[in-house]
Amino acid sequence: MYFPYFITYMALGFVISLVVFFWALKNGQFKEQQRARFLPLEDERKASVEKVSNIKRYEIYALMFLALAGLAASAAVLVFSLLNANI
Repeated sequence: MYFPYFITYMALGFVISLVVFFWALKNGQFKEQQRARFLPLEDERKASVEKVSNIKRYEIYALMFLALAGLAASAAVLVFSLLNANI
């Protein structure tokens, strides 16, 4: 009797994953694949202190919200499945 909860939970996770993947494609996260292998070799002295823009701050808040929503969904699935269990 746990199946409807887990299927809903898995489907919701799959949809969220697809949305995040297409967002990353749209914003060019996968454009420079050849450059990525040289990033560990770059000199650390080039890095300077940068002010965090409002857009990056909103992205951080959105990621924190998604993480908390995922934990809440996991807790909800667990609670509902335990409450409906016929022990």
